[in-house]
Amino acid sequence: MEIERKYLIQQLPDNLSDYPFHHIEQAYLNVDPVVRVRKEDDHYYMTYKGRGMMAREEHNLALNETSYYHLRDKADGNIISKRRYLIPLEHPGFKEGFPKPPEDYTLTIELDVFDAPFAPLVLAEVEFGSTEAADAFLPPEWFGEDVTYRKEYHNSYMSMKTF
Repeated sequence: MEIERKYLIQQLPDNLSDYPFHHIEQAYLNVDPVVRVRKEDDHYYMTYKGRGMMAREEHNLALNETSYYHLRDKADGNIISKRRYLIPLEHPGFKEGFPKPPEDYTLTIELDVFDAPFAPLVLAEVEFGSTEAADAFLPPEWFGEDVTYRKEYHNSYMSMKTF
């Protein structure tokens, strides 16, 4: 199960180059349900995602490079390319009444910096272990608008955008 919140980012962190990142390329074979192929650095996957905006079923299947490119050639729409930075969020905030996490609790911000034709779009995603935690999450001050429930910021929808 994938449970994540998604936010617009207006300004990149000053120390972005300090964090590890992955180069991601992904193409969509279908958008309802979502069937996508992804190249993440030198790793290749096919992913099935069920319906939902914040919480949905997700299954990954490893591919080899040949299979990835064979399937990518069959994809519809835009191929999405981005750099994903992995930024630790130590001591994340949660709404009052949500159980306090352990002192060493850390979430990971996946900061996606999109390449053309989607640049200068930058999105932050944060994954959670439960919908209750996702609903209680208080984002850092540098996060912008919560776009979790806006379909136009989901990669599968973006893949169908006409430029």
